Amino acid sequence: MLRILPSTRPNRRHALVAGALGAWTLADLLRAEAAGGAKSSVKSIINIHLDGGPPQHDTIDPKPDAPEEIRGEFKPIATKIPGFHISELMPKIAGIADKFAFIRSLVGSAGEHDAFQCQSGFRAKDLVSVGGRPAVGCVVSKLLGSADNPVPAFVDLMQGRPMVRNSARPGFLGPSLAPFRPDLSAIFARELEPGMQAELAARGKPGTIQLKFAEGLTPERLRDRTKLLAGFDDIRRDLDTSGGMDALDKFGRQAVNILTSGKLADALDFDKETVANLARYCPPRITGPKFDTAEDEHCAKKLLLARRLIEAGVRCVSVTFSDFDTHTKNFPRMRQLVPIVDHAIHALVTDLGERGMLGDVAIVVWGEFGRSPKISKDGGREHWPEVGPAFLCGGGFKGGQVIGSTDRTGGKVTSRPVSYEDVFASLYKTLGLDATKTTIQDPTGRPQFLMDKGEVIPELFG
Repeated sequence: MLRILPSTRPNRRHALVAGALGAWTLADLLRAEAAGGAKSSVKSIINIHLDGGPPQHDTIDPKPDAPEEIRGEFKPIATKIPGFHISELMPKIAGIADKFAFIRSLVGSAGEHDAFQCQSGFRAKDLVSVGGRPAVGCVVSKLLGSADNPVPAFVDLMQGRPMVRNSARPGFLGPSLAPFRPDLSAIFARELEPGMQAELAARGKPGTIQLKFAEGLTPERLRDRTKLLAGFDDIRRDLDTSGGMDALDKFGRQAVNILTSGKLADALDFDKETVANLARYCPPRITGPKFDTAEDEHCAKKLLLARRLIEAGVRCVSVTFSDFDTHTKNFPRMRQLVPIVDHAIHALVTDLGERGMLGDVAIVVWGEFGRSPKISKDGGREHWPEVGPAFLCGGGFKGGQVIGSTDRTGGKVTSRPVSYEDVFASLYKTLGLDATKTTIQDPTGRPQFLMDKGEVIPELFG
């Protein structure tokens, strides 16, 4: 795995430790990048998953007139959109609400604790007979990736449950189009629930990528090794009539290029960021109780990593914040976690805006479902697949609007339902891809549309 160590260690060689065999593992993931053929675009996606299912009542759809057992503890506050109120826990997003499209009517959840639907638009069982649907980043790697790029097209920064369940999976595209998944555990701690620990142990390591330079190995020695292997490959190429050896050479060279170019390592190195901008992504310390599987304020810097990766040329970055699975103690847990997410998203949006990048980067924030209107006896909100919250920004989306509405309890959609498929059709549009006309082949040779249902949300492009 690409091991990211705390930025308190000034020596850059501590930021990236890569092993001799790591390059060849990465090469396996890069093989399909040359199969793209689609015209390149500068557009990118940052997909932010709120792991566990964010409560709509305590984020973007407060119900102050509902009974106390539904409305909860948090008061609504005004935003930059006239007449639109969100939770008092989100003052920073309220201040830039004119940049967002808020969806209060997300429907079609599979009701499962898995980020896959937020990664693909599909349920896990869809096309399972041929390997399942691929995540959006894997599709981006297939269609828009380049074998000459010194950074991968798709980087998965998700932790916790989404990592254990391999939510950003390539499906029928196969393991060669799996995401590049660096190990974030050294800088972002996320304790797993006992059940998740058992699940992780049962399925083994979740595919973080081993890229370590063994002790004493330098980039120059790695290049020398590549030349040596190429010499042997010249002999094998003479016996190869399929062209496979040329492909192996190409992907192997790119793997070494990623290791040695320094571009990816620099993007993942906080020491390369200015002190002032690093501080932008550091919210005030949150006081009060912290749930054992929730993240602390340090996790806001995940979105700084996302920005740096996009700036380095990555086309899709997935990020997760945990833990919104609030079956108990919903209000103290949301009082701790939502302000961190509020601060992090505000930092990302304003940072991208100041750099002139916001129009080229589509941001989506959502979870696998919403939470129940009625508060349980344990002070929690239960799973609620009927409706959930989502909001989008950048990428050419029209901001300053609210799409859809729910009833007085926040439990049912009363206008303008929007599906996960609709959101993905819109995300693909920002990349220049018509999801209802563009196809990729499954292992049987059958073409599959990127989205076989769902429509572009017209309000986002009006």
